[in-house]
Amino acid sequence: MDEPNLVLDELEERFSAFQLVRKTDEDAKGTALAELGATSEVDGDIILELTSTWPLGHPERFDQAHMLVVRALEVLDRNGARGVKTNAPIGPLNHVAGVLIQLVTRFIVRQHLKRQIQHIHWLYVRREANTDLDNPFRSKLRRARIEAERLVPTFNTNPLGVPTFIFGGAVLSWVLGTLQVLISGLNTWYWQAIAALLVSIVAGVASWIVVRGAATARHRIKLTTDRPIRALYQTIGRCGEPPRDDSIIFIVVALILGVLAAIAIPVGLAIAGIANL
Repeated sequence: MDEPNLVLDELEERFSAFQLVRKTDEDAKGTALAELGATSEVDGDIILELTSTWPLGHPERFDQAHMLVVRALEVLDRNGARGVKTNAPIGPLNHVAGVLIQLVTRFIVRQHLKRQIQHIHWLYVRREANTDLDNPFRSKLRRARIEAERLVPTFNTNPLGVPTFIFGGAVLSWVLGTLQVLISGLNTWYWQAIAALLVSIVAGVASWIVVRGAATARHRIKLTTDRPIRALYQTIGRCGEPPRDDSIIFIVVALILGVLAAIAIPVGLAIAGIANL
């Protein structure tokens, strides 16, 4: 009986053809990519990752990179939000501001730790699953996968470091309730303008706290885990880029909200005051 014409055979033939010419003949490489349906640079990266069946790019350095990442994650978890200072001339409010900045820093750092170890675990699971049973590097991936699986719960902690209901329920409810009572009790435009000025000041301070905390988190993450994690991804090979932390997003959002609160609220109330004259 004739052998069945399997799609798998066709894919293996095209993958092999691409691997044979990708480093030696650009024209043939382009033709092979086109036959596989690649039409852009990203498509080319996808095909390259899809056809690279070797489980580890640098297997002789994988164990070292894995241990370095675990050490880096441990160090960041212990020191990411430690010793945060405001360095601002605000007297006795320095301690309060320092605590709030530390909360922001701890939140970003712990979210980053949780995301990184989860992605590393997923990467190990997937690489082990698509490695031949008789491949000698499968045992390396299995051991690293088991260790990462054990590490995941240790980094899945409360990102704020305080009970969420205390921060979200007690603090935020009190602040919002107080502002609502104050603003609703004001009948004249100039008192409303004063209230708007106070709200703008509070918003500006909150924006500064978030920016300072996010900047500290970015610095600590860059100092401890950025390069070790990149080194691990490099030794694994063909696995994309590691996830980034949320510090830049926090900084951008805080600056936008701070500017809007500082400008939009006073201008709006000023217009309302002029309309009431």
